[in-house]
Amino acid sequence: MKYLLSICILVLLYSCGATVGIDYDTEKDFSNYNTFNFFSPLSSGLNELDEKRIVKITDSLLVSKGMIRSENPQILINFYSNEYLSNSRNTIGVGFGNVGRNTSVGISGGIPIGGKEVNQQLTIDFIDANLDALVWQAQTEGSFKEKATPKQKEKYYSQILTKVFNKYPPKKK
Repeated sequence: MKYLLSICILVLLYSCGATVGIDYDTEKDFSNYNTFNFFSPLSSGLNELDEKRIVKITDSLLVSKGMIRSENPQILINFYSNEYLSNSRNTIGVGFGNVGRNTSVGISGGIPIGGKEVNQQLTIDFIDANLDALVWQAQTEGSFKEKATPKQKEKYYSQILTKVFNKYPPKKK
């Protein structure tokens, strides 16, 4: 019973958070790509601080995969974001009810708590610099608090980018 409960908790924790989808050119041999750099200037739709966070984390993750950041790269990386605000999905329920003889009345509602959340779709493109062609793309969706601290944003981007780059390079089928 303990193991079943542990597995359920792990599945629940793993399912929470960012989702990642990828697409890539199946004709490409990604083992031939070993240098990268970022498009300049970036027009990601993010503020400069978030752009720097993403560049730093992406750079670190790709270097850990054996790639080298170069002034003459084989891959150019571009990323952009779509964001919108929403109320937190956390709510406190309030309800009133009456059960009488063959009648019942009920009223309930949820009061949002925790402030607003930024829902973000982040797209990362890998472009073959020689061909000027998109060869790999990842899209991730996640959310963080509107008033997140720099440390919380760093953690958020680290988590989603780790999930993204766990899928690079694509597995040969």
